[in-house]
Amino acid sequence: MTAEDFRTIWLKPDDPAIVQIIDQRRLPHEYTVHDLRTWQDAATAIADMYVRGAPLIGATAAWGLYLAALEDADPANVQAAAKSLLRSRPTAVNLRWAVERILRIVATPGPDLVQRIRDDAQAICDEDVEISRGIGEHGVALLEEISKRKRGGTVNVLTHCNAGSLATINYGTATAPIYFAQRRGIDVHVWVDETRPRNQGSQLTAWELAASGVPHTLVVDNAGGHLMQHDMVDIVITGTDRTTRCGDVANKIGTYLKALAAHDNDLPFYVALPSTTIDWDSRDGIAEIPIEERDPEEVSHIYGTHDGKPIRVCTTSNNTPVSNYAFDVTPARLVTGLITERGICSASEQGLLGLFPERRGP
Repeated sequence: MTAEDFRTIWLKPDDPAIVQIIDQRRLPHEYTVHDLRTWQDAATAIADMYVRGAPLIGATAAWGLYLAALEDADPANVQAAAKSLLRSRPTAVNLRWAVERILRIVATPGPDLVQRIRDDAQAICDEDVEISRGIGEHGVALLEEISKRKRGGTVNVLTHCNAGSLATINYGTATAPIYFAQRRGIDVHVWVDETRPRNQGSQLTAWELAASGVPHTLVVDNAGGHLMQHDMVDIVITGTDRTTRCGDVANKIGTYLKALAAHDNDLPFYVALPSTTIDWDSRDGIAEIPIEERDPEEVSHIYGTHDGKPIRVCTTSNNTPVSNYAFDVTPARLVTGLITERGICSASEQGLLGLFPERRGP
């Protein structure tokens, strides 16, 4: 999964009018490449979770605007597509970041708008690979330190949701330090939360760790506290869909509970994030980050296979109301540190500005 040529989104080699993605809804049972032919296809892929993970969502939106320009290179058409794409997923800040980046190109006079958008969409993807590589190179030091303290014993990492190669363009965020540790010969094992209701842990994280040969064990979401109480976890590393400039972190629902359990058991809780997921305009995550509420059937129904055929099973009675909040916010006070492409810092405005001084402003 971490091979240099692996990508989660790309232009079809023999047809630059088609963008291709991995249909993540079908994993781990079926690896299917899905074609995006219009910007509406890209919006559907984001909203219906053919793709997921903040960096990949942003990249898909960028390629969606390329498809919009192919259809009609009038800037007004691309801007209209941008407004629709921005509504496809509200929590992940990369979506807004990527769309605004492409719109700056649209607003800049110059020849061949389609080619310029195509070049920048590709640049967004290439840059994300390097960002994830940087997160891995900095984050692996944490695992090396634990390995030395345990005299080469197994380093047990607990992660929540999928923040791996499938959530980015390659390497991942939370998984990047794990892949780099594997390369360096560190004995590493990953506890994988399921993660309900979409089961990205069991369907995506476990799948890609297995493909990369990383030892791992799937556990139910609520097992994390038990594992920590019994010294079976050395460090928690998660990803994030949006982080405020003061270090509050929005991630898959249940992340806050993992942070509380880690705090109670005096265990380090780190968040791996590309700088593109930092919302420099927000300070209070609980008050300011919009939390997406998704289809209740994601909770009331379970998807899987039986005899090789996909099935959907309802687990609730018909008259049971269902709430489906997709994310929660972990306050900065519970976060040991933030792992970025520029280094590791405290979960605070001062810490982030130390790595990104250009964001200090006037």
